[in-house]
Amino acid sequence: MAMEEELDYTPDLITLEDEKGIEHQCEVIDAADYNNERYLAVVPYSPDPEKMLEEDAQLVIMRVVQDGDEEFLDIVEDDEELAAVSEVFAARLEELYDIEL
Repeated sequence: MAMEEELDYTPDLITLEDEKGIEHQCEVIDAADYNNERYLAVVPYSPDPEKMLEEDAQLVIMRVVQDGDEEFLDIVEDDEELAAVSEVFAARLEELYDIEL
């Protein structure tokens, strides 16, 4: 049964557009709240699992921003905010995946 559960995995994918207008497909690894803000931890996505294992995944932390009825993602540029939110995600990922970061 455990093998069947692993095969049923469906990634939570989002498409991000960079400042040059180029779209990048990313997988949402985790979401967390910190200081009344919502954050997502995302990594670049490839539909080929072998390719994903070969590449060094770059974890990107994005802040969810509300603008009226619309929601968009913003890169966290403040070093102190990024460090604090990174610690939140590191603790969550260590617990979730039983790893040490």
